[in-house]
Amino acid sequence: MKVAVTAASGQLGSSIVEALLALGGGTEVVGLARTPEKAEHLGVEIRPGDYNERDVLEQSLQGVDAVLLVSGMDAPNKRIEQHRNVIEAAKSAGVTKIVYTSVQGAEEATDFSPIIQSNRQTEQDVRESGMAWVIGRNGIYVEPDVEYLDSYKAAGGITNCAGDGRCGYTTRPELAYAYARMLTEDAHNGHTYNLHGEAITQYQLAAYLNLAFGTNLRYTPMTVEEYRADRVAELGEFMGTVIAGIYEGIRNGEADHPSHFTQAAGRDHMSWDEYFAGLAG
Repeated sequence: MKVAVTAASGQLGSSIVEALLALGGGTEVVGLARTPEKAEHLGVEIRPGDYNERDVLEQSLQGVDAVLLVSGMDAPNKRIEQHRNVIEAAKSAGVTKIVYTSVQGAEEATDFSPIIQSNRQTEQDVRESGMAWVIGRNGIYVEPDVEYLDSYKAAGGITNCAGDGRCGYTTRPELAYAYARMLTEDAHNGHTYNLHGEAITQYQLAAYLNLAFGTNLRYTPMTVEEYRADRVAELGEFMGTVIAGIYEGIRNGEADHPSHFTQAAGRDHMSWDEYFAGLAG
């Protein structure tokens, strides 16, 4: 079996390539990347994979049995067409299975909703592609909070508008393992999975960070309006409003769903006790 992973130079794409290689089983892995030289370190065949270049994508997907479509990073209306380029190129190249990395979140009423809606459109396009399909709806990565630790320490704690909302966090390696199984096992075909670990609040996140790093962080909730203004001031209008929309969705319960990780991966998601204990070690 030959599988292709798009956006192989990115953090999630490269993790999925590595998980496929670790899974073994005789699977041949091909990476697609907009800038192929950025993915050469992965040690697999790398082919051109710009989502805007449908004809190039079709050529790069020749001989591939299954393709992993990593959701793009462009504006919502552009992403829909870019994803369609991958889907149509895969069909034309004779690919028989497609797996899509979607995302959880509020489909209406937040600044993140247009991105969620574009993902839902791609989900529909995938289901209607005529290929076997699997869709994963990713939880929110916990790694950025760990990477942001120094900023939290400087600020004296965590502040956002999530309030008491619980968030289904996950990690890239955990997602990568699940997607490797979803790509290579037919039992997953036709399923849509929520992929995350135990849902936790921001208060719990602060406590886990304190245990791991010996900090004394506290979580302080803000209003949606205050947090949006804060994020826009630091990150600019587009990204600031998107980030605020994500946390507004958490506040509204849109990141607290039943997890299907065990069904997708064949094992339980790593616990947060184990994850943060590993960081402390």
